[in-house]
Amino acid sequence: MYIVLVGPSGKCRKGTAMKQGMPFLSSLGLKVAAESITREALIRELKVSSESTVNPITGDILLHSSLTIFSQELTVFLGYNNQQLMADLSDWYDCGDKWTYRTKNMGTDDITGLWVNLLGATTPELLQTTLPRDAIGGGLTSRIIFVYEQNKGKTVVFPFASKEELELGAILLKDLEVIGNMSGQFKISEDFIHGWGEWYGGKEGQTPPFEDYRFSGYFERRPTHLLKLSIIMSAARSNEMVVRRVDMEKAKAAMHMIEPKMKFTFSGVGRNTASDSVNRVMTMLMTEGRIPLTVLQQRMYHDLDKFALEKVVETMILMGVAYMENGEVLVCRKDSLRSLLKAKEE
Repeated sequence: MYIVLVGPSGKCRKGTAMKQGMPFLSSLGLKVAAESITREALIRELKVSSESTVNPITGDILLHSSLTIFSQELTVFLGYNNQQLMADLSDWYDCGDKWTYRTKNMGTDDITGLWVNLLGATTPELLQTTLPRDAIGGGLTSRIIFVYEQNKGKTVVFPFASKEELELGAILLKDLEVIGNMSGQFKISEDFIHGWGEWYGGKEGQTPPFEDYRFSGYFERRPTHLLKLSIIMSAARSNEMVVRRVDMEKAKAAMHMIEPKMKFTFSGVGRNTASDSVNRVMTMLMTEGRIPLTVLQQRMYHDLDKFALEKVVETMILMGVAYMENGEVLVCRKDSLRSLLKAKEE
């Protein structure tokens, strides 16, 4: 499963959210890749992570090479325009039985039972500068669930765990240990099959949650994302290793919560060179409601001169998402902007 938290730098506390999970990974002894690593070193870590487990039901020996990528700065991990590494991650997503790595001088390495998880964080600006334009919409990005937030949910003045939270953390750790010891194949129940048929064959499964050509690849792989999330929900609910309809409904609820804001991930990415500036001004207006043009020029002077800023303002007015007040203040039309972006207001 590949999940990436996305949001403006310093505003939504992506790293703070991720840090809550790192102690659990360490306590469970999961193999975690280095945050900054070369492709060759990553493949070597994946190869040496190979382990064997015994299926408690059949007694069969299962070989797997499992590795978790935990990167609070995903663009540092991926590197600039590193298309080969992105191609590898795309291959690994499907958890193939065997993956072969051939080198010019070192021979061939076969990696059995691939199982790679990725949890990362980044900003829309870094994605725009790091990923090649052709990679957005397909390839690796179509295999990632992007969780976007503009602002933090609340301000925590004293960020310390309470007694109740510490007790809950101990319970969660024990539960994760049980999940980590599961082995074998998940099965699907009759009610899951019925629910899956209704969703996949119905309007909900065939209709994209929003319109954006940059997510065309994600829309095609949406059923796979739902299936993987359903398995995760099943493991969180019980150790019976049976995926039921209730697990699919929980997975759907998670996707419905995430997807309305997902389109902001690639904000500013497109053929229009001014699209990034328009998006930045939209974001500021959504947060503040109204901005004097003099203040806007002070904030944007690094990227826009007076004439370019006027074009951005004119574009937003023509889009119906803003209007001028007294010729001096740019004011957000929040309802029009939400309608345009089809984003749900919390």
